[in-house]
Amino acid sequence: MSKLEERGLHERFMKRAISLARRGEGKVSPNPLVGAVVVKRQTIIGEGYHLYARKDHAEVVALQRTGRRSSGASLYLNLEPCVHFGRTSPCVDRIIQAGLREVFVAMRDPNPLVSGKGLRKLRRHGIVVHEGLCREAAQGLNEKFCHFIQTGQPFVLLKLALTLDGKIATRSGDSQWITGDRARKEAHRLRYHYDGILVGIRTLLKDDPSLNVRWSRRNKITRVILDTGLRTPAHAQIFRSDDPVVIFHGHRAAKKRIRNLSSRATLIAVPIADGLLDWSTILAQLGRLKVSSLIVEGGTRVAASALRSGIVRKVSFFYGPRIIGADGQAGIDDLGVARLKEAVQLNGTRLKGLGSDFLVEAYLQ
Repeated sequence: MSKLEERGLHERFMKRAISLARRGEGKVSPNPLVGAVVVKRQTIIGEGYHLYARKDHAEVVALQRTGRRSSGASLYLNLEPCVHFGRTSPCVDRIIQAGLREVFVAMRDPNPLVSGKGLRKLRRHGIVVHEGLCREAAQGLNEKFCHFIQTGQPFVLLKLALTLDGKIATRSGDSQWITGDRARKEAHRLRYHYDGILVGIRTLLKDDPSLNVRWSRRNKITRVILDTGLRTPAHAQIFRSDDPVVIFHGHRAAKKRIRNLSSRATLIAVPIADGLLDWSTILAQLGRLKVSSLIVEGGTRVAASALRSGIVRKVSFFYGPRIIGADGQAGIDDLGVARLKEAVQLNGTRLKGLGSDFLVEAYLQ
């Protein structure tokens, strides 16, 4: 077998591990997505992926299925195995006990309790470690986990449904529906992959959204409302499920409103900066609540303030084949851009067709 063919074989097994890891989406937070593949004589003999409720990590699941056959085999992992005690014992110890010959790891775990330590321990026990195969794909898979571990704050996605000329509604406020069924289903898929959804009080009062997810998740999804004056109605749809609600408000909110809503939601007073609730405080508080990823869904002022503050890491804009014109409601409020070089710069742009609609995804520099 040539070196090129051999590398292709290794990549195929690692891509399989990444594919298995994706099965845990919506079911592993606050843990990372991990898949494991055990290979012997160029044949897969065991597989596994992590589900938080099951506790066992991906490599343990895979090795349980191979038993004694794992001796002398190769293991493919999209993330470095843990070396510390948490809800389970260290996976590195289980790998060593299995008698594996070599381990392929796509990327190191950014968690300081693990980072590099798992790989060093494997090497000390004579296991050959290959690092970096399919690293970029592995980093993209766990981008939300990595950001949360490194910052203590949620990874923020800005999601909007827009006409081709960037409007979210007509001048009268009519917005249902800019995009079709397929695009709306894709939007719900995004919600399934995140810990929280955030909207401003204007969106809540206008649309009374439930902010739910169509598919069942292990974790409850946290609904977050920015409501400076605590105008959220006690009968709002967001209170009709068991999923938690967090409302950020100003320090001058009426005590009566605080009393009325305190039994229905977690109320957190935050400072006001430039007339708006302070994003840095909001994200820090959500991080303490273990909300590791957050979708910002609107409205126009919230979208603009999130972009101006620099908290947005990624955008997902769904475009429907409609044109409203200048008197329509813009998806994003004024950003104060006077020169083109001051515009928000995106990179890594990807385009996905969704029937007659399309999705644009990109990262902020």
